[in-house]
Amino acid sequence: MTTFDGREKAFEDKFAHDEAMLFKARARRNRLFGEWLAGELGITGDAVKDYAASVVKADLEEDGDEDVIRKVMKDIEEKGADISRHRVEKHLEEMFAVAKVQLMQEA
Repeated sequence: MTTFDGREKAFEDKFAHDEAMLFKARARRNRLFGEWLAGELGITGDAVKDYAASVVKADLEEDGDEDVIRKVMKDIEEKGADISRHRVEKHLEEMFAVAKVQLMQEA
């Protein structure tokens, strides 16, 4: 194996690791966000975990956050809650930062 091959493999390994961490951070963000939103929507007990899982699952539909936002905005409308799209987007950002910190602390 040449030096170039070693560098290429290291780069590929780092890329794979970074993508895996990003996936985990997004899933954690969605769970944390789902738990927060469940509280805002008056969901309690075991239903909180189920709701958070549904938010995580919604993120697997397409790239980006639009699938999650579309799902939760529909839920917010159905519950008649007064939560704006801007607040949803802002809280998603905040939960992403929290999720990354939590994952780094676990590593």
